[in-house]
Amino acid sequence: MLVRLIKLVVVGWIVGMIAGSLAALSMKRRLVPTTDESADEIVAVAIFAPLAFHSTAKAFRGGALECWYGGGVLDLREAVLAPEGATLRVRAVFGGGQILVPPDWHVVIRVRGMGGIGDTRPAKGYEAGAPELVIEGMAIAGGFAVTSELAEGEAEWLAGMKGKTGGNGAAKISPPGSMADASDGSDSSTEELAPAT
Repeated sequence: MLVRLIKLVVVGWIVGMIAGSLAALSMKRRLVPTTDESADEIVAVAIFAPLAFHSTAKAFRGGALECWYGGGVLDLREAVLAPEGATLRVRAVFGGGQILVPPDWHVVIRVRGMGGIGDTRPAKGYEAGAPELVIEGMAIAGGFAVTSELAEGEAEWLAGMKGKTGGNGAAKISPPGSMADASDGSDSSTEELAPAT
């Protein structure tokens, strides 16, 4: 009986992963990511790929953030909230990353699911009636951290992403600490590293 239950769970898990992958591929074909950094409404996509999007919107109203089996950084630190505020709809399925916001933004989180999102910035008071960024959506085995600073070591990775993708996160680039993906046609030879002193 126990062996049968374990087999059922394993088969269910495999079927679920296949179904999730197929749904992610379908979603990737339908979504068109925003490439204009000054756009007031964005669509940021990290589906089987990294994300590095930097917004300079003058009246940011929100948009969508889709992370399926991928993730990265959505940088809103140079964006200005619209006077009525903004709503960012997020969906993380086995993916996620960081949402960088200015320290003085009021962020309201309404995300449900088996994952989550947390605001890691120090708590502070906000002016009554000040515009707010509402983050709503769903997380399944994934999530986001809302912060005002990049995690240690990610500044170089983000700079590399912007250099190779033009800021839209479309190229295949490995995150820090992983082997580089040579499928982009670049030279796959390795260079010798000097030992640290």
